Amino acid sequence: MNSSRPYLVRALYEWIVDNDCTPHMLVNSEFPSVQVPQGFASDGQIVLNVSPAAVRHLHMDNDAVSFEGRFGGVPHTLYVPIAAILGIYARENGQGMVFDLESPVEGEEEFEPEDDLPPPDNEPPRPSGRPSLKVVK
Repeated sequence: MNSSRPYLVRALYEWIVDNDCTPHMLVNSEFPSVQVPQGFASDGQIVLNVSPAAVRHLHMDNDAVSFEGRFGGVPHTLYVPIAAILGIYARENGQGMVFDLESPVEGEEEFEPEDDLPPPDNEPPRPSGRPSLKVVK
């Protein structure tokens, strides 16, 4: 049976956007094949704003979430395997879902990003705090 995680991620994303909230994804930035700007990760995790106004070319399928986003004004192509998504929630109220950690699948192909932009020279601003997540049942 297929994992329910990609279906839940897509459904929660749509639900959050339909309620005029800002969807954020909590991602394990150290998971194999994850392509995110490492300078913005903290403690092996990164929070990504995936709202329609913040990203371009958002694609969600059963394997991964990919899109183009800007960090510190620099464009990046991001690739997040579904198993690396630790949670998805609305920034405004914390409503969403947290997922269990998944171990990497052996033999999984590496994703090569379309852009090879170097990380910005300046240190990124540190987030003011960790997101507050609530389990929705």
